[in-house]
Amino acid sequence: MSAFTTSTKRAILLGVRATRQPSLTRAPLSSRAYTAPTRKWTPKTSTPSSNPPKIAKATASTNVAGAGNRDAIENVPSTPELIDAEAMNGNIPLETVPSSASLSSPFPGDFTTAGDIGSTDWSTSYHGLSTQAFSKDIAEILLAPVDEMDIEMKPGKFRVHDGLIYLPEIKYRRVLNKAFGPGGWGLAPRSETNVGPKVVSREYALVCQGRLVAVARGEQEYFDPSNIPTATEGCKSNALMRCCKDLGIASELWDPRFIREFKAKHCVDVFAEHLPTKKKKKLWRRKDQPKFDYPWKE
Repeated sequence: MSAFTTSTKRAILLGVRATRQPSLTRAPLSSRAYTAPTRKWTPKTSTPSSNPPKIAKATASTNVAGAGNRDAIENVPSTPELIDAEAMNGNIPLETVPSSASLSSPFPGDFTTAGDIGSTDWSTSYHGLSTQAFSKDIAEILLAPVDEMDIEMKPGKFRVHDGLIYLPEIKYRRVLNKAFGPGGWGLAPRSETNVGPKVVSREYALVCQGRLVAVARGEQEYFDPSNIPTATEGCKSNALMRCCKDLGIASELWDPRFIREFKAKHCVDVFAEHLPTKKKKKLWRRKDQPKFDYPWKE
């Protein structure tokens, strides 16, 4: 029994080896070549149809001619000859809607065209300077003698050389409004606002009836940075006063003889004491004005 089993095992082992050996010594596979079969392409030929395509006929409109805009359509001529003849006769206007140029304003003189607005750069232009004198009526208003009741005097509280006579800036504006009418004149800035440590200045041009009249630089002192906006407005008023000299408004205020006579007739200089500091100073005022009040005492 043992011999049988031994021989059987050997036979089995030999069979296994016999079956595995060919796989170990198997020759490599040969390479295969693939070839795709060639195809011939033949374009399709379209044969024209013997029957032409059918086109649907448009249905006739059932709307009445000229129903939407009867007057505009029925009045249009049908031939060029009629169009030219009627256009020459003026029976039918070439435009059905009037243009904006043909429309008249109900308030003539209230509007200006777009080309007239901002056509002159007054920051650099000298347009209209000395081209023509103003009318006689305007000249009489500008050159009228100054009313002595309108003249004021700087008392000299802050600067030693005060005591100067002057005309309030609103008086100059009233003269310009009387001569040219409100809106007939204006101040155009010609430079940026120059803010110094103590003084604000800016150059302005006085424009009357669309032409340049005078150019002057205004200035105004200030003592605190928060007062710069107020000083800027005072700078504009100072420039207006200087420009009005060229128009002859209140020209007496720059006449030394008139200044001496006015101060002798209408003004008085007094010594006043500054109560907080107990310092005395010589101040000017008009004779018809009351005495100085606090912090000054005559």
